[in-house]
Amino acid sequence: MKIARKYLVSGRVQGVGFRFFAEHWATQLGLSGYVKNCWDGTVEAYAIGNPATLEEFKARLAEGPRSARVDNIQESEEQVNNRYKRFVVESDW
Repeated sequence: MKIARKYLVSGRVQGVGFRFFAEHWATQLGLSGYVKNCWDGTVEAYAIGNPATLEEFKARLAEGPRSARVDNIQESEEQVNNRYKRFVVESDW
């Protein structure tokens, strides 16, 4: 069963390779969706997958790349958007 989650990650998460880190793990886990920088300094990730895989993805986001510092992750349930067939990095703003 496919479900969708949105994660809003705060801390030192821009300028540290966080989007590419998230893309790598989402691809490894077989998720579809996107990751992007937000104007307020956070990173937003929208992922579609099964519940266990999304939990693993959230755990990876909490770790972040070596130079990042994750202070908080807000998680919300979302509708599955079937336009995402793979996981992509969306451009800034």
